[in-house]
Amino acid sequence: MTIITRVEALDIRFPTSRDLDGSDAMNAAPDYSATYVILHTDQGEDVTGHGLTFTIGRGNEICVAAVNSLASRLTGQRLEDITQRMGEFWRELTSGDSQLRWLGPEKGVIHLASAAMINAIWDLWAKRESKPVWKLLADMSPEQLVNCLDFRFVTDALTPEEAISILKRRESGKAEREAELRKNGYPAYTTSAGWLGYSEDKMRRLCREAIDDGWQHFKQKVGGDIEEDRRRAAILREEIGEERTLMMDANQMWDVDESIVNMRRLAEYNPHWIEEPTSPDDILGHAEIRRRLGNIGVATGEHCHNRVMFKQLMQAEAIDYCQLDAARMGGLNEVIIVLLLAAKFDVPVCPHGGGVGLCEYTQHISMFDYIAISGSLDGRLLEYVDHLHDHFVDPVQIRSGHYLVPDSPGYSITMKPDSRINYTFPDGQAWQ
Repeated sequence: MTIITRVEALDIRFPTSRDLDGSDAMNAAPDYSATYVILHTDQGEDVTGHGLTFTIGRGNEICVAAVNSLASRLTGQRLEDITQRMGEFWRELTSGDSQLRWLGPEKGVIHLASAAMINAIWDLWAKRESKPVWKLLADMSPEQLVNCLDFRFVTDALTPEEAISILKRRESGKAEREAELRKNGYPAYTTSAGWLGYSEDKMRRLCREAIDDGWQHFKQKVGGDIEEDRRRAAILREEIGEERTLMMDANQMWDVDESIVNMRRLAEYNPHWIEEPTSPDDILGHAEIRRRLGNIGVATGEHCHNRVMFKQLMQAEAIDYCQLDAARMGGLNEVIIVLLLAAKFDVPVCPHGGGVGLCEYTQHISMFDYIAISGSLDGRLLEYVDHLHDHFVDPVQIRSGHYLVPDSPGYSITMKPDSRINYTFPDGQAWQ
């Protein structure tokens, strides 16, 4: 038996704005940050659950305050009581306090805080089972997995019975798919050469280094001046050649018609997709862009609040690629709902990476998806950026543009104690 005795919330920020790492048209100078949650237990400091939600600096203290507002719903609970009724618990945490839910509902700062706490529970659960999270999930029966989920508001598109059927269809071959991942890894793309604030020389150098390391898929940030976007696209195409894949990401900068006009001007560089071309809330706008663009895919999801938005994006045939965020929705429970919706609507899931800790999270999500839900790698790529991984005890491992399978128990999100201390805002050494 494991009792959660205390919920600790930390404001951790990395000064990435100094070198413009992570810069794009909407977010010119982000400081990649984490509202970091530690679930302390009666088993001592060797048995703790860790989770985070990602922000880009100012406002992270609001997420910390939201975690503290929700902490009483976890303190004193037995882990085993939570995991036996995980779906019911998820609803209680995200919706049980109607006064806090009002601030969303099921979106915004309360949902971000819930994600950090729920993911910390999954981390603790996996550690107690001595499994990485992807393996904990893949080893569950369809019925056990569905018991972890809350289908409220999506049953018009996906029922629990349909979810069980999807999972049962993939039970055969799970061991073979796991063995394939262990041999080859999970295919990825890199955003590290394409940040908007990087100079031409830095872009060229990073492209060449990435090609030397075996990368085949690259992403460019667009959404600033269109002529500058075209110039940078030409540079990237020159460096990576026609045989490699180039994606583009506008980070919500354009109106619907503007998205279509600009992407037609960028079409000569053969973009595989345009990501977040317009407001992330504009489901019908994305559908219109997809209808009129034709051969250029439409991708979005890192700012989709919850499973309901993804349900509608898929029902409206608005996206070619689902880019769910592991820490914006209400933690892993809600992520799994979206994986199942994507399987039903035949939309490849390519999770949003980058940030701090998101790559550590998403490797588990995509590997579980392949093994137990989609059974396919067609159209699926996992985002990767190359900074901040050194702050984690079990960071992602990359070989030749592929994620290697994580084997350490947990969700790979435990941050090194020195990093937690040095980057705590505003008193950590990094901020002095």
